[in-house]
Amino acid sequence: MRDGRQNHQVPGELDPALGAVEDGHTPVSIPEPSELATACAVGFEFAVPSYVVGADPFVREFRPIRRRGIERLAREQWGEGRSVWAADIGGRELAVDSVEVTHEPASAAVAGVMGLDEAANLCVRRRRFVLDGKPVLLSTSYLPADLVANSPITEPDTGPGGVYARLADLGHAPARFREELRSRMPTRPEADRLELPPGAPVIHLTRTAFDTEGRVVEVNEMVLDSAAYVLEYDFEA
Repeated sequence: MRDGRQNHQVPGELDPALGAVEDGHTPVSIPEPSELATACAVGFEFAVPSYVVGADPFVREFRPIRRRGIERLAREQWGEGRSVWAADIGGRELAVDSVEVTHEPASAAVAGVMGLDEAANLCVRRRRFVLDGKPVLLSTSYLPADLVANSPITEPDTGPGGVYARLADLGHAPARFREELRSRMPTRPEADRLELPPGAPVIHLTRTAFDTEGRVVEVNEMVLDSAAYVLEYDFEA
């Protein structure tokens, strides 16, 4: 059994171009799919845009969240008991209106990213975030079940500082992160849960968290309403 410290595959997300569009036409300039994208491709159905003459489905009135990719993940944020989401919203209220915690076998794709044997047991946390009464983000976190067993991470309420603070309590504080972003059309369940209008794309963001030993301690796959977010990254040259 692998220990999660070697042979990490770079995460890739499912690309809707991997499947045929419902009207029977295949998109042109299809990119080469990543290994994770190929592994995830089977069984997904995408919401194909249907346009109305004279309407612009991409013009939506929404005060976007400025997501500060580096600031929000700093230890000073979650290490002081604040949620990493608080760095994004200022005084606005970002609420979780749906949370589900389960134990599931790892898919081949997730196991590859985490460096685990396929079907290894994972703790899976699924949440939906709502801002100003509007669903804006779906989050699915995968964590090694043996690592987080009997900790608050297996409960709906993880306590102050969230999952990262509890990983620190377990001696596996995140020391490094990797994020991959891509824009795509939502699957039908995603469009329904985010209450998206026809034709609205999403941002699919995968964040991988590593501890000081290089072990993957979390893979978090997020689906963002693209109209609700401005992604901001600030770093030294």
